[in-house]
Amino acid sequence: MTTSDEQAGRPTREELGRLLLNEGSVAPDWAGAYQDVPRSRFLPDVMWPHDMTTGRNVTVDKGQDPQAWQRYADSDAPIVTQWDEGAHDGNEPGKVFSSSWSMPSLVFSMLADLDVRPGQRVLEIGAGTGWNAALLAHRLGAGNVVTVEVDRAVAAGAQESLNRFGLPVEVVHGDGFLGYPERAPYDRLIAICGLRRIPFAWVEQSSPQGVILVPWGTYYGPGEATARLVVAEDRRSASGPFSRPVAFMRMRSQRFVWPRHDAHVPAGAMDAADTSFTTMAEAQLRGTGPFDVTGFALGLRVPDVAHTVDRERDGRRAVWFYGLSDTSWAVVVFRDGRKEAKVYQSGPRRLWDEVEAAHRWWVEQKRPGFDRFGLTVDSDGERAWLDSPDNPVGRHVVSG
Repeated sequence: MTTSDEQAGRPTREELGRLLLNEGSVAPDWAGAYQDVPRSRFLPDVMWPHDMTTGRNVTVDKGQDPQAWQRYADSDAPIVTQWDEGAHDGNEPGKVFSSSWSMPSLVFSMLADLDVRPGQRVLEIGAGTGWNAALLAHRLGAGNVVTVEVDRAVAAGAQESLNRFGLPVEVVHGDGFLGYPERAPYDRLIAICGLRRIPFAWVEQSSPQGVILVPWGTYYGPGEATARLVVAEDRRSASGPFSRPVAFMRMRSQRFVWPRHDAHVPAGAMDAADTSFTTMAEAQLRGTGPFDVTGFALGLRVPDVAHTVDRERDGRRAVWFYGLSDTSWAVVVFRDGRKEAKVYQSGPRRLWDEVEAAHRWWVEQKRPGFDRFGLTVDSDGERAWLDSPDNPVGRHVVSG
C-alpha cells in the first residue's frame, strides 16, 4: 500500500492541467473538458496505478488513504482497474491486467488527433471506465457518443459512472470488432485498445471523410502507433499516417498467444540449423526501448513473425524469432565484447535473413520515424506505406 507522503511531490490536477496545456498534450479546445470532467469521477475505490519510477503497479485504496488515491487519480500515470478479466480477488495486483486507463497526456493527445466538431457522431471502441466517452460527450453531447465494451462488468461500471456524472452515453456490451451498425454512420471512430487487424466494418460504418483513430502494430513485437485514417468518399477504404508511438492492451479477440518454443525448436534442432554470423549490433536491432521506431519498422517489413529477447546470462543475450504461419525460427546470440554474433535459423523461411534485410532497407530509407509511415485499410485488409499510399512498404520473405 502506498502512502500519501510518497505522493507529496506529484502535481495537483490543476498544475498537471497547466503543464499538459503548455506542452501541447491538451489542445486549447479540450481545456474545458479537462477542467469539467475529472478522471477521478470514473475510477474505482481500489485501483492499481503504474508507478513510473519503479515500473510496478501499486495498490491504492481510497478507503485507507484517500489523499494518495486522489493524487494518483489526478496524476499523469496509467491506472489498472481490472485484473484477470474480473476473476481477480483481493487488493494485491493480479496476474494479467485486463482493463486500464491511459495517462491523461495520451488521452488528450489522441482526442486532439480525433479533431471532433460540434454535431458530429462518435463511436468509441473500448469503454473502460467511461472517462473518454464522458470527455467526448462534454464536447458533443451524450446523444452523439456511443461506446462498445466487450467485458460485461466493465460496461456496466462505465454506464453507471456516466449516468451518475450526468452524461448518459449509451454503453453497449458487445464485440467492438463488429462496430455498432445500429447508430451508424459515424463521423469519428476511436479505439482505445491495440489492434493488429482493423475491421473493414469500421470503414463501412463511417461517414465519407470520417476519421478512424486506432492504435495499430504488427505481431513482430509490442510496438504500436496511432494511425489516423480518413475514410474515402466511396467508403471503400480509409488511409492516413501514423502519429505517435503508444502502448495499449490489445483487443481481447486479438490477444497474442506465443508459439510454443519446442514446437519450433525441438530437441536437436540447434545442431541441425544453418549457422552464420552477423555484424549487426544488438543496439541496432533492438533500438532504444519499447517506443523506438526500429521494431515497428521491422515489423512492417517482416510479416507473420514474432520475436522475444532472453534474459542476459553471463554477458550472453539471445534474440529469438518465430514464424507464425509455419515452424520457421531463428536466433541471434549476442555476447559482450564480440563484434560478430552467431545466428542459427531453420525452416521454410530464413527469418534472420529477412530481419537483417528489413533493417538494411530501413537504413537506406534514412531511418524514417513513425510519422513517415502510414496505413490503408480496405476489404482486403491493411497495407502499410512509406511517405505515400503509392509507396507500399511491401512484404519481404526469404525462403530456405
